Amino acid sequence: MDTPLTTIAVVGLGTMGTGIAEVLARAGREVIGIDVSEAAARQAVASLEAATARSVRRERITEQERRDILARFRTFTDLQAVADAELVIEVVPETYEIKQQVFRELDAVVSPGAILATGTNALSVTRLAAESQHPERVLGLHFFNPAPAMKLVEVVSSVLTAPPAVESVTRLARELGKEPVAVGDRPGFVADGLLFGYLNQAAAMYEANYASREDIDAAMKLGCGLPMGPLALLDLIGIDTARTVLEAMYAASHDRLHAPAPVLGQLSEAGLTGRKAGRGFYTYDAPGGQDVVPDALTPAESAGAATGREVSSVGVAGSGTMASGIAEVFAKAGYAVVLAARSQEKADTAKARIATSLGRSVSKGRLTEEARDETLARITPAGTLDSFADVDLAVEAVAEDLEIKRELFATLDKVCKPGAVLATTTSSLPVVAVARVTSRPEDVVGMHFFNPAPAMKLVEVVRTVLTADDVHATVREVCLKVRKHPVDCGDRAGFIVNALLFPYLNNAIKMVEEHYATLDDIDAAMKLGGGYPMGPFELLDVVGLDVSLAIEKVLHSEFRDPGLAPAPLLEHLVAAGCLGRKTGRGFREYARR
Repeated sequence: MDTPLTTIAVVGLGTMGTGIAEVLARAGREVIGIDVSEAAARQAVASLEAATARSVRRERITEQERRDILARFRTFTDLQAVADAELVIEVVPETYEIKQQVFRELDAVVSPGAILATGTNALSVTRLAAESQHPERVLGLHFFNPAPAMKLVEVVSSVLTAPPAVESVTRLARELGKEPVAVGDRPGFVADGLLFGYLNQAAAMYEANYASREDIDAAMKLGCGLPMGPLALLDLIGIDTARTVLEAMYAASHDRLHAPAPVLGQLSEAGLTGRKAGRGFYTYDAPGGQDVVPDALTPAESAGAATGREVSSVGVAGSGTMASGIAEVFAKAGYAVVLAARSQEKADTAKARIATSLGRSVSKGRLTEEARDETLARITPAGTLDSFADVDLAVEAVAEDLEIKRELFATLDKVCKPGAVLATTTSSLPVVAVARVTSRPEDVVGMHFFNPAPAMKLVEVVRTVLTADDVHATVREVCLKVRKHPVDCGDRAGFIVNALLFPYLNNAIKMVEEHYATLDDIDAAMKLGGGYPMGPFELLDVVGLDVSLAIEKVLHSEFRDPGLAPAPLLEHLVAAGCLGRKTGRGFREYARR
């Protein structure tokens, strides 16, 4: 099992099997492709021909190298062809019955020293190994789709796997230019174990009619920097596949967050399994197509939509980073802005922070000096909320404390003119709770900007059961005028982004608590396997562990789901004063500035 892996068989030539075969052939391995379908085998060869032809056109390989790659890939329909392989990777459909049958047949064909790898992302490697004649040579080798592009490979050991087998495939993964991560045998492993819980919650959010599919996907792309929204990703993965993975995860964890959302079963049973069927959460131009086409659920311009109120001046309450950023956004868009803080000195400091930010934009060529000066001239710093008497829109961006916000809104109610829209930027507190301290709750709305406000495109527009239609319309219109993307959501804990993001972060912490994987491996898995711009522990340290804990507590309190209870490790770190980058230590240690 510690011999060089030069001849490798891939059993199952679907999308994933074909991708793995391409990676191996390009890396100089002799590849034996096996599929019971001759059509699938022909398609695999055609895919490799097309992929290598593109590489030649882009001058990444020569024509001779292309011919060599194609010569190294041979396809068969009979499993006997794997007899000389030192490693066999099965990528057949995700059911125990089919995989067990393949492993039984492989036991009778391959040499005693060959390694058998399953490409499963949901089923138990231990269970598959236990029924093999040589369980010590069975392990998991989980590539990510598309295999030629994705760097992550999870190397999965069972309690029965021999260490030399693990060492051999880990070395192979590195030679293929991949980043191997060693994990134990549990459904979903690291990347899918975190990813599918998040996808499931997004499906449940959509099913509950909390937000539209477009708004859920836009929120996670723009608010978290993800390459795809969760519902579009479910369509790409295959809704039936996602349901299978979640069923396996739930069977192992009994965590309600892993219990497949009923909509996944409904779509699967109806054959609406995503892109491959031409329809899933979205409708596509053809089965297997990538282009979304309009359908009955596609938002249309409503002729009877409410008209918003006129807004020419904006008040921003607060003096921190968020308040400064929001004031900058409005001033850049041409609005007259009053920036009010608890003292004139604090307000002046906040305006100076905006001047520094605009100066950076000038130095980078993104803004002219004239535009900078005009923007700053639109901002009037003030040391009292009395300066909001004439604003059309008042936006609070003070501390995330309900009593502080309620006190501020009671003051705004007295100061602001009739018809002014009052907006809170809370990320987790109930908007209606601040609305009720005013005499005009119909004028109150949530307007959740993301940090840094000048750069982040997303604004969650949160309407309560009391918010007037024209107030909601006003905020949406203003968002568009300041070049932000508004998404609609109801007044419940976490709104869209935090309600989906923080359970994922909490589950990552639980993985570390259970000694399943290291911080570094989990961060690498989510960046390389999920396309996340930051790993969960990098993000937690940036957000602040105290902020993260507070949001987790709000989510747990609202939804009363045991799976949302904050991980004890998070609570312990916060109690110890380890709050992340801002204190120099969180999940990792940082150099003091």
